[in-house]
Amino acid sequence: MNIEIRNARVNNLKSISLDIPHNKLIVITGVSGSGKSSLAFDTLYAEGQRRYVESLSAYIRQFLGRMPKPECDFIKNLPPAIAIEQKVISRNARSTVGTTTEIYEYVKLLFSRVGKTYSPVSGQEVRRHNTEDVLAKAKEFASGTRFLIAAPLQISEGGTLRKQLERELLQGYQRIILGDEIVGIEDFLTEGRECKGGGEGREGVYLLIDRLSLGGDADSELRLLSSAETAFYEGNGECRLVVMPSMMSFDFSVRFEADGISFTPPSENLFSFNSPVGACDCCEGFGRVIGIDEKLVIPDSSLSVYEGCVQCWHGEKMGEWQKYFIRYAAKDGFPIFTPYFELSRKHKDWLWHGLPSDPGWENPEDKVCIDNFFQMVQRNQYKIQYRVMLSRYRGRTICPKCHGNRLKQEATYIKVAGRAITDIVEMPVSELLKWFDGIALVLTQKEQEISKRLITEITSRLRFLCNVGLGYLTLNRASNTLSGGESQRINLTTQLGSALVGSLYILDEPSIGLHPRDTEQLISVLKQLRNLGNTVIVVEHDEDIMRAADRIIDIGPGAGSLGGEIVWQGALKELLKVWDCKEGRIHCAEAQGAGVMDERINVKEGWESYTLRYLTGELTIKVPSARRSWNKSIVLKGARMHNLKGINAVFPLNVLTVVTGVSGSGKSSLVKGILYPAMRRKLDLVADLPGEYKSLEGDLKSISAVELIDQNPIGKSARSNAATYIKAYDAIRQLYADQPLSKQMGYTAAYFSFNTDGGRCEECKGSGVTVIEMQFMADLELTCESCHGKKFKRDILDVRFEGKNINDVLEMTVADAVNFFSEHDQKEIVRLLMPLMEVGLGYIKMGQSSSTLSGGESQRVKLAYYLGKEKFSPTLFIFDEPTTGLHTHDIKMLLGAFDRLLSRGHTIVVVEHNLHVIKMADHIIDLGPEGGNSGGNVVYQGTPEGLVRCKASYTGRYLSGE
Repeated sequence: MNIEIRNARVNNLKSISLDIPHNKLIVITGVSGSGKSSLAFDTLYAEGQRRYVESLSAYIRQFLGRMPKPECDFIKNLPPAIAIEQKVISRNARSTVGTTTEIYEYVKLLFSRVGKTYSPVSGQEVRRHNTEDVLAKAKEFASGTRFLIAAPLQISEGGTLRKQLERELLQGYQRIILGDEIVGIEDFLTEGRECKGGGEGREGVYLLIDRLSLGGDADSELRLLSSAETAFYEGNGECRLVVMPSMMSFDFSVRFEADGISFTPPSENLFSFNSPVGACDCCEGFGRVIGIDEKLVIPDSSLSVYEGCVQCWHGEKMGEWQKYFIRYAAKDGFPIFTPYFELSRKHKDWLWHGLPSDPGWENPEDKVCIDNFFQMVQRNQYKIQYRVMLSRYRGRTICPKCHGNRLKQEATYIKVAGRAITDIVEMPVSELLKWFDGIALVLTQKEQEISKRLITEITSRLRFLCNVGLGYLTLNRASNTLSGGESQRINLTTQLGSALVGSLYILDEPSIGLHPRDTEQLISVLKQLRNLGNTVIVVEHDEDIMRAADRIIDIGPGAGSLGGEIVWQGALKELLKVWDCKEGRIHCAEAQGAGVMDERINVKEGWESYTLRYLTGELTIKVPSARRSWNKSIVLKGARMHNLKGINAVFPLNVLTVVTGVSGSGKSSLVKGILYPAMRRKLDLVADLPGEYKSLEGDLKSISAVELIDQNPIGKSARSNAATYIKAYDAIRQLYADQPLSKQMGYTAAYFSFNTDGGRCEECKGSGVTVIEMQFMADLELTCESCHGKKFKRDILDVRFEGKNINDVLEMTVADAVNFFSEHDQKEIVRLLMPLMEVGLGYIKMGQSSSTLSGGESQRVKLAYYLGKEKFSPTLFIFDEPTTGLHTHDIKMLLGAFDRLLSRGHTIVVVEHNLHVIKMADHIIDLGPEGGNSGGNVVYQGTPEGLVRCKASYTGRYLSGE
C-alpha cells in the first residue's frame, strides 16, 4: 500500500502525482526552491495535521488554529503525520535537554523511589525506622542477650518532671533510665532528685518500657516488636534499644531526622525545578539571577589569586583585600598559585564566601572574601565611585545558592549509587550512559526491581542522544541555547523514545550541524525509526543520507517557477543503471521499463538532474589550484568559554577561513561567543559580553567593520520581504512614482509602500489579509475584500510600467523581475536585484514575506545585501553554517559569492561541516578531537592539504575522500 498524491498544486508544485511506499526511508531532494518543502510539509504534513484537527471537537480546535486543505485532488492512505522541523523548539528559560527528551522525568522518579538521604554533617544515611528495624538490630547480638526497650520521657507543655513521672507511675511504668543508671520512679520522687528548671529536666531521662531477651522463638520476637511499638508511641516517635550489661544504646526514630536536622522525604516534586517544593528559593528554579557576575569579577580564569584573578581587588586601596586573603589562605591550605579555573568548588566557595580559619573579627561579615567585599561596596553606595564599581560587576549570573542547579539544597542530600541528581544533570550524556549501564552493580536486589523499568527508559533515550551525535550535551543544558540542528535531533530522540508505529515522520534536514563522522550514526537512527514500522520522509541534500535511502524523489529541475515537477524518483542504485553519464540525461523509457520510475509520473525526456550529476561525479566542486596567500591576521589568545581550553586561534585577513570540527567541539563558542563580540567591542560597537579570552591581537586596524550573518529572520514584520531588505524596492517605488499618471495625480514613492499610509489598502494595512476574531474557533485569516489581496488601493494599481502595476511586480519571482527590468533598461533595479540571483534566490517572489523564508534563505538574503553595497570598507564577515538548506549546485553558487566578497578586500570566517566548503578554504581551524569535555582543543591550523595529513583529525579523514 502506498501514499497516493494526485495533482498537488501547493506553492510552485505543478499538479504533480506520485505514490510513496509505506515503511520506507525516503529522501526528497532537489535544488533550493524546487518545491521539496512544499511537497513534504505544506502538502503531506499539512494534510495529516488537518485530518487530525478535524477529528477534534470545536472547543479544542480553537486552540490549535485553522488548518487549510492543501491544494490537490486527493491524498489517500496517509498515516498520522509528525513533523520534526529545523528550528529551536523552545524559548522557555525553564526548558532543558532533560525535560525536552523526558529523560529528567524518569530520573526524578528514580531518585524519589530508590534515592537514599545522607546527612551533610555525619554522612550517615537518614531514614525512618520502624519496629522491624529494632528487631533486626537486636538479632545482630547473640541469643540470650538481655535488652532494655526505652523511650525518651515526654513532658507536656507547662508541666514538670515530677508531675510527668507521677503520671507515668499511674500508667504502670516503674523505672526510668538516667545515663547508665536504672532508677525506680518512686525512689526518684522520694529522694527529691527532680532537676531544676521545670520542664527542661527531661533531657537524658528515658522511660523504661520493657526488659527482655531474645531466645530465637517467635514469642520473644513478638514481645520485642510490641514493646518497641509502645516505646515509639510514648517517645513521640523515638525509641532506644539498650544492650545489657554494657548499656550500649541504639536510637531509632520514625521522624526523618539526623544530626539535629529535619530532612525532607524524597518525592518527585522535590526534584522538580518547576515546583515550589523543589525550586531553589533564590532563583526560583531558573538557575540564574541578577547579581554579581562571576565572569566580570574573574575576567581571566587562567590567573591565580596571587596573580590577581579577582579584578575588583586591583589597585592600591582595594588590593588590601587580596593581601589579607593571601595571608589567611596558608592556614587552610588554599592554593593561591593555582589558576582559578582549576580550583575545586570548595576552594571557589572559600574565595567567594570566606576562609574557615578567617576569624572575621568575631563577625562573619568581616571575613575577607568577594561576597563581603561587595557588601561593603553596597554599604557605601552613597559615594559615586562605589555605585560605578557595583554597576560594573553586576549582570545575569549563576545563582550563588544552587550554583545553577535550580534545586533546593535538600534535593542534593538524596543520592542514588553515591550521586545526587545535581551531579547527574551536569554529566555529559555519553558519560551518563556509561554510569547508568553500570548502576545495577551497586543497587540492592529490591532497588533493582523498583528501578528496572525506569533505568531501561533512561538508558534507551540516552543512547538515542549519543546515536544522533549529541553525547556532549548535559541534561541541564537550557533548550533555548541549542542550535536548530541540535533541537531537531533532540526532537527526533523524543519521538524515538515514544516508540510509535505506523506513523509518517517528516524531517527537515536532520544532518544540519552534524559532522560527517556523526552522519553515519544519524542514518542508523533513521533506519531504526523505519524498522519500527514507520514511513520516514527526509528533506535532505547530504549525499550519504541519499545513498542510504530506500527511495529518492528529485524535485526540479530548477527553482521557483522552473521547478515544482518530479525529475525522477526511485532507488539510487537502480537509477544509476539507466543514467547516461556522457549525456547527463535520464532515458525515461529504459527507466520505466526497469521499474525504477513510475509510468504515471510526467517526466520529460532529457531533463537534467543536478542531484544525479553530482552523485555520479559528473559535476563536482573542484579544489582550487592554489590557495590565497596572506600576511595579516587576527590572533585570539586564551579562549576559554564553555569547553574551550584556553586555546589560541589565528584568523588570517583577506582569505576564507573555515572553523570546523565534530559536533560540540567548541566552534560556535570560539567564533560567535568570543571572536564576534570581542571584535565589535574593539570597534566600539554594541555587543554582548564576549566569552573569556586573554587577548585579541594582530592587525585589528585592518578591519573597519564586523558582520555576523546567521539564520535569524531578516524582519519581524509580516510586510517585510527580500526586496525591501536589499533596498531594491526603493528603486522600484521611485520608478512608479516617475510614471506620468503618478506625476499627474501627485503620487510620490511613499504611495507605493505598504508600510505607510497613502497608497496602501487601509482595510488590511498593506498585508493583503484581514483577521476575523472567532469566539469559539481559531481566528480566521481571510483575503482582504477591499484590495483582494493586492495590498494597494485601486487608484495606485492603475499606475503601470510597461503594462505591469506594482502588485504584478511583487508577484514576480526575482528571476522574472530581473528579466523584465533588463528588457526595459532599468539598470539600477537590475543591479540591486542581481545579488539575489548570485546567491541562488532567483526563485523567491519579490513580495514574499520574510517570515516564510527558511533560515538558509534569510542568511543568503543578508549575503546578497552586502554583495550589493556600493561603498566598501574592509569587513570581517562571519557565517554560521551557510550551506543550510543548500543543494550541492547552490553551494557552488555560494562559493562564487564568497569569492566576490574576498576580491573586494573583505575577510570571511565560516563555521561549517560541509566538505565542499572546507576543501575550498585558504585556512582551516579544526577543533576537537571530540565533543563536549573531550573537545575544545585546536587539532589543526593550516591549509586543507595539511589537514588531510593530520591523523588526529576526523575532518581530515573525511576530507581525504574529496
